[in-house]
Amino acid sequence: MTFVIRAANPDDASAIHGFIYELAVYEKEPDAVEATPESIREQMESDRPPFECVIGEVDGTPVGMALFFQSYSTWKGVPGIYLEDLYVQPDHRGAGYGGALLAELARLAVERGFARVDWQVLDWNTPSIEFYESVDSEIKRDWIPCRLTGDALTAMAAKAG
Repeated sequence: MTFVIRAANPDDASAIHGFIYELAVYEKEPDAVEATPESIREQMESDRPPFECVIGEVDGTPVGMALFFQSYSTWKGVPGIYLEDLYVQPDHRGAGYGGALLAELARLAVERGFARVDWQVLDWNTPSIEFYESVDSEIKRDWIPCRLTGDALTAMAAKAG
């Protein structure tokens, strides 16, 4: 079996959506997925796509992905990569594909002159935490993620001048 990593293109929208949904099921949030293959394709085809994605394939069949976008470190004064989703299908885990996808993001970050790769992991996702620790990533347990969405986002926006 041959494993290859390549940049995703709009024709991968259905596979990307499938991976997003499979990850949401694993993370116990399948009903939270509002993205569709069509919306993903549309965003990938836009003048300024909001994300990039690399696909991992075994013998030409997609088995995983790393979906990411550019971030910025105010302290370092340089961009970084924010990894939104890293996913490898269960039947293909343990073969090093997740590590290879993460290594590809690290390669892209270094190639682009970026300072880091950031991501979040659910506190109950022990296999992922152990994987991230095994590659010497820094687990930032002292930071708490925050988000404005829905009515709270609308209410905050209404406060703008």
